[in-house]
Amino acid sequence: MTHSVFIDGAAGTTGLEIRERLAGRGEFDLIVLEESHRKDEAARRAALNDCDIAVLCLPDEAAREAIKLIDSASGTRVIDASSAHRTAKGWCYGFPELVGRDRVADARRVSNPGCYPTGFLALVAPPVRAELLPADWPYTVNAVSGYSGGGKALIERFENAGDIAFRTYGLDLAHKHRPEMKLHAGLAHGVIFAPSVVGAYRGMVVEVPLHLGAMEREVTADDLRCSLEDFYAGSSIVKVIDGGEIEELLLSNDAPPSDGMELYVCGNDGGYHARLIARLDNLGKGASGAAVQNLNLMCGLPETAGLRLPSA
Repeated sequence: MTHSVFIDGAAGTTGLEIRERLAGRGEFDLIVLEESHRKDEAARRAALNDCDIAVLCLPDEAAREAIKLIDSASGTRVIDASSAHRTAKGWCYGFPELVGRDRVADARRVSNPGCYPTGFLALVAPPVRAELLPADWPYTVNAVSGYSGGGKALIERFENAGDIAFRTYGLDLAHKHRPEMKLHAGLAHGVIFAPSVVGAYRGMVVEVPLHLGAMEREVTADDLRCSLEDFYAGSSIVKVIDGGEIEELLLSNDAPPSDGMELYVCGNDGGYHARLIARLDNLGKGASGAAVQNLNLMCGLPETAGLRLPSA
């Protein structure tokens, strides 16, 4: 069976990478608008209503407007790669490892997770559910990403200004990813989120430092690692790595695309401190790879089909 797919916003970074992952796959028939019709509302409306699945690679407000173009009687299912619907009622949060693959497969409206929340939630949500970590803890997230996640303007800024090596932002402590992190981790408090961008094109490291000794329950780094290993057992996409095997984590300027994610739990000898770390490609599992993973599930296809994984 062939599934028709329309990528609204196919000329952007996320859209282009999704098209690359779908290239040559006979399970999909891509609906592509001519350049002159790419922003024409009538042409977009027709494509959005004629396809089996629409993938929205648009800014938030444009994504909301695109949803309005889909007729209520239309059979179109949607994957939204923007942040417009990540906490919205009636939408399935598109993190299959956390919400369940069957739920994504059956959903009509799927909201792709943000890249930073993907790393944070992968680390924190499972041990919170298992009650190894408290839901009412004041969590902090320190994260650094390649500049490709910032869109065309930031890409141009980094590539045309050789003196920029580091950019930190979200200094008003009101970043739009915070509600998504709180809700889907099941937390009582919003997180303190400290995002930064460096001069690597792609890739990201998301870290959650923990003072285990200050928590009521006695939990060790090994307990947390075992919890994550059990949670992601059998996953071909998320891998838990023994933190004792590494001395440093790097973002490389020439890193190839990857749709996998590595999780690390590092602890000190006394067991009072731990660092939970996720390394992923902000354009892979953090964006386009996640969209294709969700698309596969929604179409009844193997979850990892077309994904770029180290073991593939």
